Amino acid sequence: MRAMILAAGLGTRLRPLTDNRPKALVEVAGRTLLEITLRRLSRFGIREVIINVHHFADMIVEYLRVHDNFGMHIEISREDDVLDTGGGLKKAGYFFSNSNEPFILHNVDVISTIDLGLMVQRHSATQALATLGVQDRKTSRYLLFDEHLELCGRRLSTGDETVKPAARILPLAFSGIHIISPRLLSMLSEEGAFSIVSSYLRLAASGGKIGGFRTDQYYWLDLGKHENLARAEKDIKANACSM
Repeated sequence: MRAMILAAGLGTRLRPLTDNRPKALVEVAGRTLLEITLRRLSRFGIREVIINVHHFADMIVEYLRVHDNFGMHIEISREDDVLDTGGGLKKAGYFFSNSNEPFILHNVDVISTIDLGLMVQRHSATQALATLGVQDRKTSRYLLFDEHLELCGRRLSTGDETVKPAARILPLAFSGIHIISPRLLSMLSEEGAFSIVSSYLRLAASGGKIGGFRTDQYYWLDLGKHENLARAEKDIKANACSM
């Protein structure tokens, strides 16, 4: 099984830490966000990874060289302009094109104890195009799911935008972790920089199955904010989450 780590973002919320390094190399509890993500993927048997880079890209390449790629096969997808989640995945799609096996798409700035193995099992059982880790927590960007836990819309400041009918709508927060079937890659008709969520909504509207996997029982934290770096450091030292 393969994976992609999304690490091309500018990390503006973490300035000034990201004034002289990429977000992926910001440290928490003595380890970089990139190392934490790679080691977590490795624990689930992932040995082949592609990482998209932009901001201080050469620093990431050198970091991986010095650490011998953490014992993994790692490829780099360089972005001259930040392509967002969808555009970044589409550019790196060749990495997954010769396999029918689902792959993991993982933000570099989230840590969690989410059982990726169970996520993959759920994804395979439902034969979805993509399965998203979702939680019942506060967010400014809710995704909407129907009674079968399939994506049916999103919540905007102007109200709910639904792309297909649902008997019951459940607003949930996205974790930044996806399981994706390679066949979805050929369905990404958008060009340039675009959010993968926009593609998911378009595909759901046309009958594509974009499922949710409830992760409420697991530890999860977005490390894209200063206050959460300090919280993660405390939680790791208290063994509230594993690295």
